[in-house]
Amino acid sequence: MQEEENLWNSMLISLKEKGGTRLPKDKSMIIIGDNQCGKTTLVAKLQGIDDLTKGIGLEYAYIDIRDDYKEDHTKLNVWVQDGNPKYSFLLKFALSEKNFKNTLIMFVVSMKTPWNIMDQLESWATLLQDYIDNLPIPSEDLREYRQNCIKKWNEYIEENVGDKNGYWEPSLGDGVLTRNLGLNIIVVVTMTDYISVLEKENDYKDEHFDFIQQAVRKFCLQYGASLFYTSAKEDKNCDLLYKFLTHKIYNFPFKTPALIVEKDAVFIPAGWDSMKKISILYDNMQTIRPDEFFNSVITKVNTRKAFAKDHEIQAEDEQVFLNKQLGLLNQSANQQSAIGIPRQDSVMRSLTGVSKSGDRRLSLTSQGQGSPTKKIDPVKSTNTATPGEGVLANFFNSLLHKKSNQSPVLTKTTDELSGSKSLTLEKTEYHTDTAAELDRLAKRTLNLSHESSTETNTSENGIEEQISTTFGEKSSSEC
Repeated sequence: MQEEENLWNSMLISLKEKGGTRLPKDKSMIIIGDNQCGKTTLVAKLQGIDDLTKGIGLEYAYIDIRDDYKEDHTKLNVWVQDGNPKYSFLLKFALSEKNFKNTLIMFVVSMKTPWNIMDQLESWATLLQDYIDNLPIPSEDLREYRQNCIKKWNEYIEENVGDKNGYWEPSLGDGVLTRNLGLNIIVVVTMTDYISVLEKENDYKDEHFDFIQQAVRKFCLQYGASLFYTSAKEDKNCDLLYKFLTHKIYNFPFKTPALIVEKDAVFIPAGWDSMKKISILYDNMQTIRPDEFFNSVITKVNTRKAFAKDHEIQAEDEQVFLNKQLGLLNQSANQQSAIGIPRQDSVMRSLTGVSKSGDRRLSLTSQGQGSPTKKIDPVKSTNTATPGEGVLANFFNSLLHKKSNQSPVLTKTTDELSGSKSLTLEKTEYHTDTAAELDRLAKRTLNLSHESSTETNTSENGIEEQISTTFGEKSSSEC
């Protein structure tokens, strides 16, 4: 009986301790990086929203943290520092001696401008170092914070050293934590989707990206930082970054190993890396030495179309454009001729064999009343003018249009055709219902085409009478 009571007591004590361990609410993260490097987009991705309003100076946001096991939740305070160094004085509102040990630093750079990566990292790290040196933190506390960073580096599962009593011998490798700030640091390289653009537009090879990676990893060794390559556009490593943050800040379980296979989705936790592992990248560098100056290898170039938002388009010369169109029209016409379709200009040429009455009368006047004129074969003209009534209607419509532009016309009387020199001015009058007249003309022309076998020789005067009947004879003759 007593053993059962002890069992229940131990269970109650365990539940009490479990329920009393609540998620802390005083944890903070400061995101530092240049403008346009993707800080705001990264925060929105960690929050699980599509977009986040961008401000200036020092922005505040938060990330919901949930512990499903304990059914607990809290908010991680997020401070986003402006990329302009003139606002660096605002860091005093985000980082002080009071919340120093509860703060994580995230340096953000972008693969969109890889030539700026190392300069930005060194610049912001130096600025942060100078700021920390001026904080009124007791030297004993600062030493404890830095010792804690060494301990966490060695606590990583794959590099764990020490005994079961919790004593940790600082067995740091070459170049590790040489600039220990006493803070948890994560370096995030955003916009890794631009790697494919750099390969296409800037002719970047794998050795260029290996050179960038080895330089960034050496920086991470110096500050004891973890490294993430992310792409919010392609959703690479964003969820993994969220889980890693909850692990580093709230001690949530995290079992994902280092990821170095995919060059656009690298993940290296603090404590895993070493100079020996970094040297593996040297094997892929055929034309680049790892000790070369970063900006002499990764240089800023003007890409053809990768980073330009507005593309300047040169207009083609007008005459060149028109010549191209003329060539296309001629090519189309030649193709139609090859398959037996008559060109429209040849159709119109055959129709213009029936000359205007004014031109014909002038011809008669110059040649004399009895001089012979060219006979028009209506059968040939009609057969040439197929495919139908549309072409013929267009011809007579253009005839009407030209005649309507001549307000007063010169006309001759029958007497003048016999030799008289006097001319009179007479205004022309036309029918208003042109469409109806054209339809009637088209039907009559179609009838002529059916009767063409018996009327093979029709004189010019006969065609003139047909036209005069349609439009009305306004005078005995026209010029």
